[in-house]
Parts: sequence; C-alpha cells; structure tokens
Amino acid sequence: MQQKTIIESAWEDRSLLNSSEVKAAIEDIIEKLDSGDLRVASPNEDGSWITNDWVKKAIILYFPLQQMSIQEVGIFEYHDKMKLKKGYDTMGVRVVPPAVARYGSFLAKGVIMMPSYVNIGAYVDSGTMVDTWATVGSCAQIGKDVHLSGGVGIGGVLEPAQASPVIIEDGAFIGSRCIVVEGARIGKRAVLGAGVTITSSSKIIDVNTGQEYIGYVPDNSVVIPGMLPKKYPAGDYGVPCALIIGQRKASTDLKTSLNEALRENNVSV
Repeated sequence: MQQKTIIESAWEDRSLLNSSEVKAAIEDIIEKLDSGDLRVASPNEDGSWITNDWVKKAIILYFPLQQMSIQEVGIFEYHDKMKLKKGYDTMGVRVVPPAVARYGSFLAKGVIMMPSYVNIGAYVDSGTMVDTWATVGSCAQIGKDVHLSGGVGIGGVLEPAQASPVIIEDGAFIGSRCIVVEGARIGKRAVLGAGVTITSSSKIIDVNTGQEYIGYVPDNSVVIPGMLPKKYPAGDYGVPCALIIGQRKASTDLKTSLNEALRENNVSV
C-alpha cells in the first residue's frame, strides 16, 4: 500500500495508529523530511507551489506516537516528544549554540543557524542564514541564499492540513523583526525592510503602478511597512499594509544589487 493511502486512512481512523504498518509509514515519512528526500510543499515548473497535505497529516499523526522524554545537550535540558537534529558536521551546516532544529526539519549544506529555531517539516535550502532569534515555523519552505535577519518570525502551519505553508523563495532578504505568516509567499530576491508584516490577507501595494497583491510579494520587490486609511464608526484609522517602493536590480552580484536597492530606497533592515 502506498504511503499516501496509508496516511489518509489513518487520518480518518485514528485507531489505525496502533498498526505497525502505519507506524512504520509515518516514521519513514518523518525520516525523509529530515533528510530532504520529501517536502511538505514543492515548486511546479510554472513557478506555482503544490502542498502535499498528506505529508502534513503524517507530521500531525507522528506526535501521538511519541513519548515525552528528557534530552540533555551540554548544560541544556529539554523535555519534549520530539528528537533534535544531529550530525550537522556531516551535513555541512553551521549551528551556533543555543540554536535548535527539530528532527523532521531539513537543513541543506551551507545553512547557518545563529541562535535560532527551525521546527519540524520546515525546509531550509543551501546558503541560507537563519540569524539570531529568527524562527522558522513548522512546514515553512525557505529557498537558497535567503537571509532571515534578527528576530524574523516565519510562521508555521500544520492544521488545517490543506493550508499552504509560508514560502520564502531563493535569494530573498527578510529584514529585522519581519513577520511572515499564514501561508504568505515572498518571491525570489524580494527585500522586506525592517518590521514588515505579511499575512495571507495583507495588501501589498506597488506605489509606482497602483497594482495590489494579497499575501504575495512579487520577485525583486523592495517592500516597507505602510498604512491604509479606513473609516470606522468611531473615526478614521490606519490599517497596516505593505508598500512596494522599488525593484531590486538584476545583477551578477546579488549582494551589490541588494545594497543598492536598500540605499536607493532608504530601506532599514
């Protein structure tokens, strides 16, 4: 029986979690997530993304199979159901204490984790920096050469199972204290200035064209926090939004083009 069929059956009938076949399938899926051989979401050739909701279901079903245990890491003690990742040296991943990544998350070669957190089901691709106190929530998909600056909050999503995870595409720069949640998607090489919040319902407005996006920041956009006026019974108030104020220029040296984009548009990171 295919793993997807096994998981879907167990999702509908939780008594099947007592089956050795179901347990083995769930454990194999988590192992494949940990090694990067399986992903919660993956890109299509046309640039869209597909969410494998049955994989998310496997993660949810994994929790009741685990028992609470004490884990000691040097001077630190943890009491949890989930194991932590191991073998960073063979993976080619730099992990600065007290950074934590859960078993079932994937970190590609060249990833750097400053004191930060990556949750189960997340995928972090090569060359990405997860800076100090940044968090990568469950099932979030982080591309290659992304920079998650200090204090960035990338939201996780397990339930509902069909909900899309947060997606940060290749080369994006997410400024300090940004929040990206609820399945929002940040396009390739986009730049979010400090403090930008993007949710699935956030309005992202291009100040030069007037074009409006919902929960999606297009490739190469330079974005800052903004406010929209809205009338309420008690008066007029500002509602948060995000503003596209420019474009990150194409360049063979992306670091140079990033610095130019930030300087030209006076963006804080």
